[in-house]
Amino acid sequence: MESYPAATAFAALGHPGRLSAATAFAALGHPGRLSVFRLLMRFAPRGVRPTEIARALGFKQNTLSHHLADLVSAGLVTVARQGRSLRYSVDLDAAEALIGYLALDVGRARPDLLAPLLSPRREPAMPDSAFDVLFICSGNSARSIFAEALLRDLGKGRFKAHSAGVQPGTALNPFALDVLRRNGHDTTSLRSKHLSEFRSAGAPQMDFVFTVCDTAAEEECPPWPGQPITGHWGLPDPVKAVGTDAEKALVFAQTYGALRRRIAAFVELPFDTLDRMALQTRVDRIDADADADSAQTA
Repeated sequence: MESYPAATAFAALGHPGRLSAATAFAALGHPGRLSVFRLLMRFAPRGVRPTEIARALGFKQNTLSHHLADLVSAGLVTVARQGRSLRYSVDLDAAEALIGYLALDVGRARPDLLAPLLSPRREPAMPDSAFDVLFICSGNSARSIFAEALLRDLGKGRFKAHSAGVQPGTALNPFALDVLRRNGHDTTSLRSKHLSEFRSAGAPQMDFVFTVCDTAAEEECPPWPGQPITGHWGLPDPVKAVGTDAEKALVFAQTYGALRRRIAAFVELPFDTLDRMALQTRVDRIDADADADSAQTA
């Protein structure tokens, strides 16, 4: 008998899991808890601090605490301590099991409708042409501009790099431009762009979409055409750095270095041999690996 992902997920849930499924659906049935779960999915597999969730959704801390406790109790969300902070993240295995339960147990009376879900499918290979990659940030003045320039120059001709902001300014940050020039990047074609530019008619269809700040990841965005592979490489905003010009310049240089490490790892992925699911997993791992390396060298 062939094994299907949804069937495996249902097997993990098991017969007693029907109660667990009911608990999970009840938890997601509340609009507040559903909005928390959706936000965490946008950050997955990375965890998010409660203060960041509350700020993004406009919840009071006590209200958010109740929602998070219910989601953890339902088995949909996990919590881990990192230093002095708690970080909440979606349990992706539990989410997959819940979908499998819904498809196979609740929907088993209509196998004709489920056949497309259960048929073994080979994920399509990534296209042979250059990949269109979009980096999104809040202001599109530093982090996403760094990423665009880095991918353009490190990408070995395999990528078309783009960047945009959800609330872009009119000019690029001078400290960011200085860092790019000192590292040999041509800055003449770089400009601040609004995200809507890449949702208009005639815009390129993206193969990858990365958020490089938490503010952009918190935005509720419509699905991208073509279902691109997504990633979240959240970094602190260097524009908010305080101190002398030398101290600010150091923060910008550190941010540039953090993005350079991630993009250097990204361009070395074996795109020709990975299907979309495997590639998504590798993209998710890049940020975790970069954070681990930074922690070891700190």
